[in-house]
Amino acid sequence: MNNAQMEILILAILTSLTCTLCGTFLVLRKMAMMSDAISHSILAGIAVAYLYTKNIHSPLLIIGATITGLLTVALVEVLKNTNLVSEDSAIGLIFTALFSIGIIIISKYAHNVHLDTDAVLLGEIAFAPFRRLNIGNIDFGPKAFYIIGSILILNILFISLFYKELKISTFDPALAFALGITPGIVHYGLMGVVSITAIGAFDTVGSILVVALMTVPPLTAYLLTNKLKHMILVSGILGILTGVIGYHVASLLDVSISGSMASVAGLIFAIAFIVKVIGVKPLNF
Repeated sequence: MNNAQMEILILAILTSLTCTLCGTFLVLRKMAMMSDAISHSILAGIAVAYLYTKNIHSPLLIIGATITGLLTVALVEVLKNTNLVSEDSAIGLIFTALFSIGIIIISKYAHNVHLDTDAVLLGEIAFAPFRRLNIGNIDFGPKAFYIIGSILILNILFISLFYKELKISTFDPALAFALGITPGIVHYGLMGVVSITAIGAFDTVGSILVVALMTVPPLTAYLLTNKLKHMILVSGILGILTGVIGYHVASLLDVSISGSMASVAGLIFAIAFIVKVIGVKPLNF
């Protein structure tokens, strides 16, 4: 395995692990499809920010995408609270509208830069080693390492610092409110982290496959264990396995790496589901 292959493998592991951490709480909150909404709708924020900066590497793209992710959550909440539209319908309405706006902007104004619709939908992790962080004459490796690595640290810090608040507000919002915890603030904090994570994974695995990495390993862990801490741990391990096995399968079959990772995640879930169906009890460690 050469240096480029090793870098791709490490990036696949980091991306999978980063997505699974915040995805665990989305699954527990029955908001798995919110990851789909956010990962698609942030395209509008990226496209608008690009129109303003004309620079695909501007930090304003991250800010624009984050704002759009939070806007998506807010608009979904507004529609749901009217009691005229169900939550799943609200998600479908908002993310398709914002995603369509992003696609139109990219198709019309950004078709000559690396912001094309194929990259948006599928991503290409194999291109990551070509985008290097060079300071002076020193090569510090792919820029994606530092982007995904920073977001992974952010996710770990967020979950570590607000673990109690996340746990209580996830399982019993009324109790959280009685204890002085504001579920709404915790909710939007989590959605902000999900938005930033989706942005980081956007360029490597694309908007569609971000959903698989955020939901499938946590769903698999949910079948295997019945304790939150263990679910987070198992989800992270499954995320790592997804990255490693997915990369090697893609190399063997000469297929899309991100697609292979998502397929492996689905296969692992299928195995866990079969084990669950035949009556094997969840891990209680």
